[in-house]
Amino acid sequence: MDSISWIEPEAPLSPLRQMALLGQIHAMLAHNAQFIIATHSPILMAYPGARLYAFDGGTIQPIAYDDTEHVRVTRAFLDNPKGALKHLFDPHPDD
Repeated sequence: MDSISWIEPEAPLSPLRQMALLGQIHAMLAHNAQFIIATHSPILMAYPGARLYAFDGGTIQPIAYDDTEHVRVTRAFLDNPKGALKHLFDPHPDD
């Protein structure tokens, strides 16, 4: 019997567990499984061949992995955590 489940799977999962989930998804795809996953996780969005869509401004548009907000924000933070935190915590960065 076919069924569709709507979940945001990474909500309770650590990054390591998200990668393990990717492994499970990959194994299930070998058995003709299909997935529609609503996620903010750059890890889950990185699955090879995934079709990504942005739901912004009342429209649904295809989007490239590197163009998603969560990938851009995560990458910027990981590239410069001290700078990101300084910008976040400094109420007057131009003074």
